[in-house]
Amino acid sequence: MNKLTINDVDLRGKRVFIRVDFNVPLKDGVITDDTRVRETLPTLRLAIQKGGRLVLASHLGRPKGAPDPKYSLAPVAKKLQELLERSVGFANDCVGTDAEAKSKAMGDGGVLLLENVRFHAEEEKNDEVFSKQLAALCDSVFVCDAFGSPLCKAVSGRIADGEGVGLSGQSGHKSCTAVCGDSGRR
Repeated sequence: MNKLTINDVDLRGKRVFIRVDFNVPLKDGVITDDTRVRETLPTLRLAIQKGGRLVLASHLGRPKGAPDPKYSLAPVAKKLQELLERSVGFANDCVGTDAEAKSKAMGDGGVLLLENVRFHAEEEKNDEVFSKQLAALCDSVFVCDAFGSPLCKAVSGRIADGEGVGLSGQSGHKSCTAVCGDSGRR
């Protein structure tokens, strides 16, 4: 498979799962350094411009496989909304009915940030069932823009040689297109 970038794929009307690295420092629920959020903006803006429906997944900290409010991505959703100058939805979990409903309700150019994937121990265990739950949130397009995270064996971030490994390439009977999120920044 040739390595593709986000520039190579038609995103219009598709729910696009984008693994981002929003593992930012927080103090009292406030982001103290938003560099990692800002680094994703070129890819996110391009995906929005191309009419994608963005489903963003990240981890934050080390919550040990269970929900912990101090590791919530809710403050990141607020910061992202400010930086993108557009509404950013937030799902209270990264899988399940809330995440699925919100991902399906988005229009073209919509943005949804899922709650911390590490609130589920299955994320770091590369669990196939969890992987399929995440894959159900997109329309067969997975973009890795979490270049601080893809070398780990985590379900939501595994990319090897430009091929979708983490989401196993399957969403029901559909194949998954995996692309690198580099929209030209260096």
